[in-house]
Amino acid sequence: MSLVARVLIDSPLPQLDRLFDYAIPPALEAEAVPGVRVKVPLRTAGRVVEGYLVETVDAADAARTSKPLSEVDAVVSPVPVLPPALYALARRVADRAAGSASDILRLAVPKRMVRAEKAWLLAQAEGGREAAPEASAQAQAWAAGILGAYPDLGPALTDGGRVAVDAPPRPATASGEGREVAVGAWAELLGAMALDTLARGRSTLIVVPDQRDEDQVLQVLEGRAPAGAVVRDDARRSGPERYASYLRLLGGVPAIVVGNRSTVYAPAAEVGTVIVWDDGDPLLAEPLSPGVHARDAALVRQELEGSALVFAGHTRTSDVERLVQLGWVREAPARRRESPAVVLSATREGESRGQRVPSAAFAAARAALAHGPVLVQVSRPGYAPVLVCASCRMPARCPHCTGPLRARRPGAAPDCGWCGRTTLSWTCPHCQGTTLRMASSGSERTADELGRAFPHTRVILADGEHPVTSVDGRPALVVATRGAEPQAAGGYHAVILLDGDRMLLAEQLRIGESALRWWSNAAALARPKAPVHLVGVTGPVARALATWTQPAYARAELADRGPLHMPPTVRVAAVEGAVPSVSTALAALREAVPSLDAAAILGPVPLAAGGVRALVRFDYAHGGPVAESLRASVVADALSGRRARARSDRSAPRTTLKVRLDVPELDL
Repeated sequence: MSLVARVLIDSPLPQLDRLFDYAIPPALEAEAVPGVRVKVPLRTAGRVVEGYLVETVDAADAARTSKPLSEVDAVVSPVPVLPPALYALARRVADRAAGSASDILRLAVPKRMVRAEKAWLLAQAEGGREAAPEASAQAQAWAAGILGAYPDLGPALTDGGRVAVDAPPRPATASGEGREVAVGAWAELLGAMALDTLARGRSTLIVVPDQRDEDQVLQVLEGRAPAGAVVRDDARRSGPERYASYLRLLGGVPAIVVGNRSTVYAPAAEVGTVIVWDDGDPLLAEPLSPGVHARDAALVRQELEGSALVFAGHTRTSDVERLVQLGWVREAPARRRESPAVVLSATREGESRGQRVPSAAFAAARAALAHGPVLVQVSRPGYAPVLVCASCRMPARCPHCTGPLRARRPGAAPDCGWCGRTTLSWTCPHCQGTTLRMASSGSERTADELGRAFPHTRVILADGEHPVTSVDGRPALVVATRGAEPQAAGGYHAVILLDGDRMLLAEQLRIGESALRWWSNAAALARPKAPVHLVGVTGPVARALATWTQPAYARAELADRGPLHMPPTVRVAAVEGAVPSVSTALAALREAVPSLDAAAILGPVPLAAGGVRALVRFDYAHGGPVAESLRASVVADALSGRRARARSDRSAPRTTLKVRLDVPELDL
């Protein structure tokens, strides 16, 4: 019986995002099994390309044409690196996002490393299947104690439920490298869920935004998880290490996989729980096409596999809250509610309105420094990131590229934040003034000012240029930008949140959610009962932090956005390209989905880089037809561009139509 191989070609071209039939020559019948990498000829391009053999079917069942099928040229590797479940996940996720399955697999499957593959094949031949790791009784008891604080969480993990968990906002400690290291209590909660799932013989995927979060989870699992059970999945490792870890997951042995956004696609065996930590972090939004957020990929995977799905964080995004309101995700509250001691600080009578640190926060910092470290969160790095004209207060711009001017240190000539040029002589185009004024304080200037205000006190700077992951328990002023706050041994004795009013000035739809997340994550670093001062902010977002009711704020945001038809109450697709391409795509969309509201399409509007962009707002129920129509338009545009280049001897421009569903952020 002759077989036909159905191959997914690894190509970014949208017209190649389907399965192609190829005949399997007799010499390759033993190796050409589903999941292997293969090389196949591409008639239209006259070359050999790589792809994945997705399935084999009987030649009688394959769709045949009058032309004979081309043959598979070679099997690149005998290892089936594409399990059927991973292809099904990639296909479903890509279809939902109007993208290509090969783009998803490019994120999920590492590049082949021959030495790592040979070592794995040799180990498989010599040792056979690896024994399943078992968590010790002591580790299981520890996990049960942590999960006992959440009565509804344990049953949800066992029954494959979808839950939203508000993590405990306090510091903790873990044993790492023979010493106690500072971690967040949230990392203990995630580790407990993973160990509980491993005790039932199933795998856990822990998806975190960045390296700092990953390190905390790994430190919690160190010494508690059995040897070889924890698999790191991140870009910090070398290519052979990543590929070896991927092959280990293909072995069918349960594991705890900890990594960044692409970990949601890891082919672990018998996945019992998928955990997404802090889904509001923009690092979990995939920038590469088709731009699927880890939260959405986790929802699709849970629907396909029936595993438990946990969204955990110190805050709750409006996306998760929408699912909670629909009943698709259930809340798993703690038996005993924990919250930091948040104080809303403002300038008192007699104090200057421009005073950056009010007297109450200043006094709290002075008292706390007698016992341990104090955290000061600021909005921006650098010394003076914004300069203005001293006469008219207009922002100073670079005379070469119109980028923002900044000062790197006291007395230094300003330079441009875009092109880097130093401006020795500057003139204001509005009032002809020649004097600059510092309009904001970055992390370096704040550290300098606080160092003078608190003499004989250590000042530690933590930002992108000065990364600090942890500090000891000795008195110190730790000045950190949002998201770069280091862990402190035993927790901070006081936390001061500066520049809150400036953070809220950003013209973004989700700026309130983002600011609440920045402040909540910083407040969770304080030791119990330590004061947390939010300076100069009032209103709903400040009250949500002070009362530690982040879910209520998310509910209020949903209520406000519903009448305006803004995400996440609706989905949004961005369609960019040349004017004819975008107009054709929008016309096809109106015809394919006639039930779209008359105001569903916004634009098109011109873009600075050329072309136009239109936004399409649609209900979740229309997601399938909208994605299908837009994807068809992308393919049609690509084919028309190819034919045009062929007619004009390849001088026509390439396809310009780009589609992205669920745009992560809308500027207001």
